[in-house]
Amino acid sequence: MDVLEGLLISFQYTGTYSVALFFFAAYPIISSLVWITTSLFFVFRWERDEPGAAAPDRSFTPPVSILIPAHNEDAVIARSLVAVCAVDYPDYEIVVVNDGSSDGTVREVLPFVQTGRVRLIDKRINEGKAMALNDALPMLRGDIVLIMDADAEPEPDILWHLVPHFQSARVAAVTGNPRVRNVDNFLSRLQAIEFTSIVSLLRRSQRIWGRIVTVSGVVAAFRKSAVQSVGSFSPDMPTEDIELTWKLQRHFHDIRYEPHAIVWMTVPTHFRALFRQRLRWARGLMQVLRRHRDVILHWRYRRMWPMFIESVLSICWAIVFVAMTALWLASWAIGFPPVGASPLPNLWGMVIATLCLIQLALGTLIDHRYDRGIWRYFPYAVFYPLVYWAFLAITTCMSLHHLFVAPARQSITWNTPRTGREA
Repeated sequence: MDVLEGLLISFQYTGTYSVALFFFAAYPIISSLVWITTSLFFVFRWERDEPGAAAPDRSFTPPVSILIPAHNEDAVIARSLVAVCAVDYPDYEIVVVNDGSSDGTVREVLPFVQTGRVRLIDKRINEGKAMALNDALPMLRGDIVLIMDADAEPEPDILWHLVPHFQSARVAAVTGNPRVRNVDNFLSRLQAIEFTSIVSLLRRSQRIWGRIVTVSGVVAAFRKSAVQSVGSFSPDMPTEDIELTWKLQRHFHDIRYEPHAIVWMTVPTHFRALFRQRLRWARGLMQVLRRHRDVILHWRYRRMWPMFIESVLSICWAIVFVAMTALWLASWAIGFPPVGASPLPNLWGMVIATLCLIQLALGTLIDHRYDRGIWRYFPYAVFYPLVYWAFLAITTCMSLHHLFVAPARQSITWNTPRTGREA
């Protein structure tokens, strides 16, 4: 035991430890500064002047297909379809693809089918979300396809904000602005802050850098011909939305973020469901990085380098976070105060905390125009960095082996956390 204690203490005076400590503190500071500055540039330079801005051009009205994949969604899909049927747009169809549901999903959809407002594609076997989308795509009337989760409720003007972007032939996808509907407990309110102050800021920042890492699976519009030209959705990937985003960008398509395209969604309200969701996201990112690792080697893919490097750095930081936390806890356990860590506020801690609060406040201020009640949940921002970083770090480390193991060549079936249950 004395030998282990000696090694533990002596390691904290090595150069490796110093580099890890610096990276641990510097990465969130630098990334936060980048997100804040580039997001502000997007707000003042582009957000009001983008094709899908608050007063979009309504002369461009191509037919649109709204596609909703569903598996065991009887608790939420009727409410979603009521909202979808209320969308204001001159020419659109609504298509639900049921992927082998074992509950009453079809029963909930049939009344909308009988009115003629909804078309149902009923698959009897659960083959996964990606396969459901791929099977439905050839059956759609519009070349512009709005794909939404079965629990999503769009604002009536959503298509007026998304469709104008497709006047540019380079645009293959436009991701919208998902907002949290079920803000009824501590965990869901933390996620409301997350989507306001992390996701929205990050997408604005990525839009400035030219490459969005993920087109949201909750709500996104696609050019069907572009999706089919890159092989459609990958059924062997747990995060088919991330993988499709990367495939489209490898083929030099433009992908945009439209904050005015609002959709209300349901988020997990129990830690277990949230943890399983974030673990799936982490595994999906690892497999996407593995599959597209060659982009870093080719000059023709240089515009993808920022998204690749950012993803790798976030993984490295998560590993350092877990390792340093374990090291510090062990140091305190043996009665040796860890080097560079203290339960009391220090300079690095104060800088990180201040920047986090500024980022969270800025995101809340920007998105307040889209989600008027978001300010009431801002006090939860105090707890958010710890919860967010812990979830990110733990799920990333648990998924790390997927970075080195090729995914199985088989369809991944549905396993979607909603409000604490597995659907």
